[in-house]
Amino acid sequence: MEAIAQKEQPVTGARKWILIATALGCALMELIDSTVVGVARPAMMGNLGATSMEIAWVVSAYAIGNLITVPLSAMFSNLFGRKIYFTASVVLFTFSSLICGMSSSLWMLILWRFLQGLGGGALLATAQSIIADSFPPKDLPFATAIFGVGLMIGPAIGPVIGGYIVESFTWNWIFFINVPIGILGTIFSWMFIPNLATVKKITEIDWWGIGFLIIWVCALEYFFEEGSANYWFDSIKITVSFVIAIAGLIAFIWRELTCIQPAVNIKLYKNLNLALGHLMNLILGMMVVCMSFIFPLFAQDTLGWTAIKQGTFFIPVALFSAVFMMIVSKVVLKVISMKTSAIIGICMFSLFLFLLSFSTPDSGERNFFGPYILNAAGKAFVMVPLMSLALVGLRGEELAQATGLSNIMRQLGSAIGVTLITLYLNAQNTFVSSNLVGYINNYNAVFTSRISAYTQKLMSAGYDVMDATHGAYALVQSAVNKQVQILSYDNAYLGMAVVLLISILVILFIKNPKQ
Repeated sequence: MEAIAQKEQPVTGARKWILIATALGCALMELIDSTVVGVARPAMMGNLGATSMEIAWVVSAYAIGNLITVPLSAMFSNLFGRKIYFTASVVLFTFSSLICGMSSSLWMLILWRFLQGLGGGALLATAQSIIADSFPPKDLPFATAIFGVGLMIGPAIGPVIGGYIVESFTWNWIFFINVPIGILGTIFSWMFIPNLATVKKITEIDWWGIGFLIIWVCALEYFFEEGSANYWFDSIKITVSFVIAIAGLIAFIWRELTCIQPAVNIKLYKNLNLALGHLMNLILGMMVVCMSFIFPLFAQDTLGWTAIKQGTFFIPVALFSAVFMMIVSKVVLKVISMKTSAIIGICMFSLFLFLLSFSTPDSGERNFFGPYILNAAGKAFVMVPLMSLALVGLRGEELAQATGLSNIMRQLGSAIGVTLITLYLNAQNTFVSSNLVGYINNYNAVFTSRISAYTQKLMSAGYDVMDATHGAYALVQSAVNKQVQILSYDNAYLGMAVVLLISILVILFIKNPKQ
């Protein structure tokens, strides 16, 4: 590489905050779009004539595009210049959104969702480095908090926006709504996004590294997406995809460690804080996505909440998260060390999960709002210092590489988390169900009393004895199934709390920055 030094011109005043708003706005657009599609999947299935497994690839295609682009964003920023690369990514994301909305077939939609993911991954990774570079090193926690606000608010409002659009219009508009926002983002990006102060001109592109990255990412995503439906390693194609993913990952790591101009600079992991910070990022990514997976199922199946009601519950929580992040960055970290703040945050997060482990069919909003506010505070206490500790001392190109690695670890954590929580819940359902079945017999006074009560109630409603008896058994079975689900969820909450407490051991090895 040939280094080209330029005199750094720090962005200040109104231009600085317009720059930050532009980067954060584009990142928010990506974060919202990554969650808004989930609400629209039933409408897409009906309109496109797709099965639930087929429509899942609309989400997976976007995730694959993200996973490929996120770690390569720093290299592309150096190759084309950050202004051109970021602006082109906004254009790609916006145009892909338009074509996604116009798609008339499933595979056309999947193709353009993949391209949309390529653009979206660049927005997320590059936006974080842009925001961090806009502040002096001493204000890194505040810059981290600003980016963290987007991470909290985007996924919270996505389902609400998606639910409103699907109920009021058609699913196509969840993509069309990105177009005017993307046009504004393109204009402001070209006007205000600066290039890196010191760039390194790439003389040779690491095609092998990019190829190995694509191979292991695609194989791993296929493994996670199709594994459950094909009974994991009982299936030859799932086993092969796993082997290809591992082989591709090993080849990718070897290539990047031996290449003079690597596509992804994984040598940055010589920095212990960066390596441990990203490990915690992966663990937190797993825990957050597990919570995002479990609670909506519980709220929908047990409490009968709609997608919009869930969204309106989470929006205030996300706003509290944003407030807590600012407080942590501006007040808390002035009083206590970053490590102490992170440990306190983990303990708060674990306490939140412990409280949720007492959920029952009678739980309501008032039972969850307090614990979720505690969770919002816990996330702020742990995320702001950990993301800051991992980036201390990095600027320019190294910062861009580090933020790309950070985001891919978070997304890998999400993918792994969904797989693990699915396996865990299936195992728990079997275990809890086998224990409860033993109590469903005619020698159990509670069971016979409940059957008798249901039978009498149904007979009073006009059913004959046989139909009333069958109905009573069906009602009891439904109640047992609901109890099995709740106990499985509660056990999952408790298990996640234990995992988080164990992760404190990782934080203890992170070094506080020198004052």
